[in-house]
Amino acid sequence: MPVRTRTAERYARAVAAGVVTVAGLLLAANAAPADAEPRSSSPAPVSGTAPVPTQDGSATAAR
Repeated sequence: MPVRTRTAERYARAVAAGVVTVAGLLLAANAAPADAEPRSSSPAPVSGTAPVPTQDGSATAAR
């Protein structure tokens, strides 16, 4: 006949299983596929700024 475990032991096992589950989910959520080509260290070039309004109300690109 199996020996009964204490309530505290059952709760401790449940908490440990929960911690392991959450850690596994966090690791899985942060896992990403490897990039085919490495990212460059320089940012992408900026083509311009926000459009500049003219006197007639239309917008033109900033130079």
